[in-house]
Amino acid sequence: MLTITTIGLDIAKSVFQVHGVDAGGQAIIRRQLKRRYVLTFFQKLSPCLVGIEACASAHHWSRELQALGHTVRLMPPAYVKPYVKRQKNDATDAEAICEAVTRANMRFVPKAAWSCTARAICSSVSRPR
Repeated sequence: MLTITTIGLDIAKSVFQVHGVDAGGQAIIRRQLKRRYVLTFFQKLSPCLVGIEACASAHHWSRELQALGHTVRLMPPAYVKPYVKRQKNDATDAEAICEAVTRANMRFVPKAAWSCTARAICSSVSRPR
């Protein structure tokens, strides 16, 4: 049985793309997941390294996946872009994220705590226009 060691997760509004590889770098899983099935999918996996492009909702998914025991790293989209091998779509983005997260010289985005995220939301809502 092959074990998934690294996953690239391309997050979107309703459909997420997963690309998982084993320790040798061989692709084991390429799959689309609807938003409501993401946590169920990751609950069934043994803890692994998960890479996500940093965006507004990436911090939320990072906290959720870390609660399940996974190691999550967020990367700026500009640092992932050089790893896209062909036309840009969700599947190739997930593959590029999976490859980029394993690079030794990759720079990662610090994860925002819930209190920071909540404060940002509250300050943007209460601002006079």
